[in-house]
Order: sequence, then C-alpha cells, then structure tokens
Amino acid sequence: MIVACLDLEGVLIPEVWVALAKRSGIAELRRTTRDEPDYDRLMRGRLEILQKHGLGIGDIERSIEEMAPLDGARAFLDELRQRFQVILLSDTFYPFARSFMAQLGWPTLFCHDLELESDGRIVGYRLRQPDPKRKAVQALRALNFRTIASGDSYNDMSMIAEADAGILFRPPQKVRDEFPSYPVAQTFAELRAAFEHAAEKIESAGSGA
Repeated sequence: MIVACLDLEGVLIPEVWVALAKRSGIAELRRTTRDEPDYDRLMRGRLEILQKHGLGIGDIERSIEEMAPLDGARAFLDELRQRFQVILLSDTFYPFARSFMAQLGWPTLFCHDLELESDGRIVGYRLRQPDPKRKAVQALRALNFRTIASGDSYNDMSMIAEADAGILFRPPQKVRDEFPSYPVAQTFAELRAAFEHAAEKIESAGSGA
C-alpha cells in the first residue's frame, strides 16, 4: 500500500497568513515557508507582529471565513483517495484548519496547535514534534508503507526527500532551482498524473520487474 503525503497550504488551500496580511494590511505577514526555511524563526516573527498590532485568533478566524479551498482541490483529493491512502502533513494549526477540513471532506490531518490566552491572544505554538513531516514519513516506512510526498515550500523538502518519491506542486522558482531533481506539477491534473507515474515506478520496483 502506498500513502500519499500532501502539504495543505499552497497545495489544497490558500496561504492563511497571506490572507491575513491582505485583510490587515500588514505586508510583513506575507512571508511564508516559501520564503523562510527556518520555521521557528518564521513563527516567532509572526507572533511578534501579531502582538505589535494587537491581533489575535479572532482576526485570523475572520480571514479564514472569507477563504475556500483552491479550485479543484476537493475533486483532486477525492480522486487521489480512490487510489491511495492520503494523509495531510502540514505546519498549519488545528484552529486554522477546521473549516477547510469540512470543505475537503474531513481528510486525515497532522499539524500543530496554538497557545492561546483567554482573550484570544496567541502567545505561542506547540509543534507535534520537531521535523514532523519527515518523521511522519519515517513512521509510515516503519509500518511497511511506501510513500509519495508533495508540497510547495522549504518545510516540505524533508518529507519529500524521505519519501519513496517526491513531487513539487507550484513551487516558487527558488525552491525549484534549489531542488531540481524533483518533478514539478502546476495543475491538479498534472499532480494526479505525477502521483500515478511515481506509484507505477514504486510498484514496478517492488515486483522486481
């Protein structure tokens, strides 16, 4: 059995922090994992910006209310689940993802949690574990699953490298340039075809053909 491991933001849904940047007018919040390889540095910077401008979880939730999955994401996910087991491995947070999961048909999601004060201020965050995407793929291998991973950003590269096959989906040019060995898909149709191609190679190698 092959498990498809997908990033969430930038692959199936828009970037939540970019949406908040547009709604609040705070340009610094547009910075994402497509720009910053160090996730802890990125998040600490985000929390400082939220504190500086007096923004809390309510402001982010109001931005999310105006968002929807990317066009074609639900259909792509439904098709993919007919062929593979699918797990979303994301560096988003459960309070952000809830409404998107309902719109996507409640796929399995592994992500992180926030530390909130009673007034809605975000004072910290809790990673599920360090380098969680890579370790999730390692755990699946220990359970004798094969894996195909896809994402768009620096924080996806450890799981893509760890998987039996990896695919970049709409990556920024600098990520594409730094990791030229991986195939790139620009549409959900291309991504679906890339998963099929990777699966055929994995299954062929497994059968000794």
